[in-house]
Amino acid sequence: MRLIEGSYRADRHGLVAADHGIAQGRLIKPAWLRGGASTAWDRFIAPAPWIDIFREPCAVAFCSLWEEFEAWPARFPASKHGQMRAYMNELALLGRSGRI
Repeated sequence: MRLIEGSYRADRHGLVAADHGIAQGRLIKPAWLRGGASTAWDRFIAPAPWIDIFREPCAVAFCSLWEEFEAWPARFPASKHGQMRAYMNELALLGRSGRI
């Protein structure tokens, strides 16, 4: 948003890559990620070029929660659903409506 509004400063807001406006490089899937979490990464994180390396903890936590949700949705508590939604918001995966 700062790039559009003209208030962006590299010394305050970090460097921006010229190709996609991604700060500090593309996020790479951790080699230790397996099973449903790896599938969630391929489905949600890999196609999102705006997610940078600074969001890796959020991405890993979201994928782990998604794996748990996919395994047994009826036993997925509301508290974890709220956490998953917060991670999706942090990763900008909610879309325009903000609904899952």
